[in-house]
Amino acid sequence: MKKTPDADFLIFDLGNVIIDIDYQRSLSLIRQEVPSNLHHLVDDFYKTDFHYAYEKGLIDSVSFRTEVRNYFDQDWEDEKIDSLWNSLLGKIPAERLELVNRVRKHYQVGVLSNTNMIHILAVNDILKRDHGLANFDPVFDWVFLSHEMGLAKPQPEIYHKMITDLGTSPERVVFFDDLEQNVQGASEIGIQAIQVTGPEVIFDYLKHVQ
Repeated sequence: MKKTPDADFLIFDLGNVIIDIDYQRSLSLIRQEVPSNLHHLVDDFYKTDFHYAYEKGLIDSVSFRTEVRNYFDQDWEDEKIDSLWNSLLGKIPAERLELVNRVRKHYQVGVLSNTNMIHILAVNDILKRDHGLANFDPVFDWVFLSHEMGLAKPQPEIYHKMITDLGTSPERVVFFDDLEQNVQGASEIGIQAIQVTGPEVIFDYLKHVQ
């Protein structure tokens, strides 16, 4: 029996909702690879225009890696860049996938994530290694990825696009995200948005869905 929440769709962010991520781990490793006079660039890496462009799929992986080399003034191989970039990715705890599978009996479930091709390929490797899955398609009914949509959170357009594709209205969707600005962006168009401030949040929120 569906007890809570009053909705038809449960949509999850990936980072720190489904998969553990640690931005500081990646930045720390990059910092070790560049001279100290370039350390200030590391702190602003995620704010660069080329990072945002890659997240929206406006540039491809080849162009992104070229931008990284130019930004840090390093002649890194592709594998080096990918390894540093993917070092922020952690585990996908089995209990989170089990939770999604459980609530899927009562709701349609999906993902809405700001991500990119390099990360998604690495995430798929984690899924295969730890859970025997090729990708998220067997887990979720809907997969919305920023680099495939040409949009990114917290732009209102990405939420409107998701709602249109779901064929529903905003109030029939519950969205879980770890970042306040993404939660606010979803809330502003009428989505029931929940900030995931720790791993227990989604379990507590959905504990009555059996």
